[in-house]
Parts: sequence; structure tokens; C-alpha cells
Amino acid sequence: MPSPSQILNSPAPAAVPDLASLRAELDRLDNALHDTLMRRAEVVKRVAALRVKGPVPLRPGREAAIIRRLLARHAGGLPAFGIVRIWRELLSTTTAQQHPLVVGVCQAEGDAAYLAVAREHFGALTPLRTYRNPAEAINEVGAGHATVAVLPMPTDSEAPGAAWWPALMHQDGPRIHVVARLPFWTPRPEGSPSVQMLVVSAADPDPSGQDRSLLALELPLDIGQTRLGAVLAAAGFQAGTTILQGDAGAAGTRALVEVDGFVTDDDPRLSALQMVLRPPVVLGSYAVPISGEP
Repeated sequence: MPSPSQILNSPAPAAVPDLASLRAELDRLDNALHDTLMRRAEVVKRVAALRVKGPVPLRPGREAAIIRRLLARHAGGLPAFGIVRIWRELLSTTTAQQHPLVVGVCQAEGDAAYLAVAREHFGALTPLRTYRNPAEAINEVGAGHATVAVLPMPTDSEAPGAAWWPALMHQDGPRIHVVARLPFWTPRPEGSPSVQMLVVSAADPDPSGQDRSLLALELPLDIGQTRLGAVLAAAGFQAGTTILQGDAGAAGTRALVEVDGFVTDDDPRLSALQMVLRPPVVLGSYAVPISGEP
């Protein structure tokens, strides 16, 4: 049993914060966050001034790297997907701060899931325009009427005439590249769309540190998946998904090959590819999507 002197000298119990004080603390934190966002916007403005009349300020690789870095340092009770959602809105808003951001979406067979995933990535209030087919959306990007086009993921089951990616092999106007893959946050909560899409733009792709690239090849008719895999491996590529496609009566076969890493037009491995009928074309690259919690 404590003595009277111990009772007199013991510290007073800490006050339990009440709801009003906790809400006041949240208000202070909100003000601090807002101040930081305004300072960030000023830095973005200075970056835009340095570009003067440069290219569209689209940096999907850097954006992916920013989100990965934040997730790597993230801790506490806020779910990781919340970080992705907050920063996707922030990054899209600051991109639009530098240059008007317009997203063209090809709605395959009118499927609203494509619009939903585009909204998820590019922001709830970013202007979206819908197109009936990929060719229309790609043309709008080439004409400068859309910043990016969101297109269905190519598959090996689509008819040759329905595939959009061969149009990127031979282009008369500004070169269009694949620059991103959606959705970037791949764990899909119940009710969220799970369609897979690629994003194309007249801006050059940029590396994120963890990327995959798409190569388009023209090959002899007698080359199949196994033989093509050996040709790619001999040149130093680690290939993933491969789509072979040939038109009736064509002299060769087209191939769309996903390879590991960020590949550029001057990659020496491209010239090492054997049995190609024409020089390979790098259609672009994308940051590997995030697979889950950090």
C-alpha cells in the first residue's frame, strides 16, 4: 500500500483525449496536408515553366516509381490501396496543371468496365471521351485531340483485322507508343472491374525501374511459338506473352512479344534477332502493375 508521501508525489494521470480534441488534431493535420499540396503545386508550376513548349508532361514510368517508393515506406492502419488512390488523383491533377489531360477510351462492345478502370487511373474528374473502336482512339491521339488512348489488351483469339497493335508498326504521323498497363493496382476488390488494358500516347515511354516492353516482329510463316522463343532467347530477351497473327495470303506472320525490361530502339539485342523479315519495332513499355500489399 503506497504511503501518503508517495500518493502526494505521484504524477497526475494523463488526460484521456476527448472526441473534440481528436477532431481538432485532425483539422490541424488536414491544414498541414493542404499546405504541403499547395507547395507541391508551386514546384509543379516551376517544372512546367522549364518545359516551355516541350512534349506533353506525361511520365507514367516516374508516376509508377513514385507510388512504389511510397508503398515501400508505408506503415500504419491506412490500407495500401488508399495510398495508390490518393496519389493517382494527385498525379493526374498535377499533370493536368501543366497541360490539358484528355483520355480517350475504347469501349469494347460498350463495356462500361473500360471507363471505370480509366477513371480509377486517371482521376474521377479527368475528361474522358469514348470511341467505338481502337483505330478511332489512336487517331485522336495522333491528331492531338486526346493525350492518351486506353485500349483493350491484345489477345491471340482476336481476328487479324480486329487487332489494333499492327497499326503502331508502320505510322505516317507522330509515333504512338504503349506507355502503361491498367489496372496498375491489380488486387481487385469485390465489384471492381478486372479488364486488362494498355495505354498509348504520343509521349515517349519512360522507365519505372520495373518494366516490360512490347516488340512487334515480322517473321516467316513457318516460325511457331517454340522456335520464336528460341530466337528471342538467343538474342538475350526473356520473353513472356507472345501473340502470332497472320492475314490470309500474307507472305509472313506478325508477332507481338512481351519481354522483360525497358527496351529502346537502339537496344543492340534487336539487331541480334535472327530470321526477322524486317527490323523489329519497339511498340513501347509499361511499368509492371502492383500485385498487392507492400
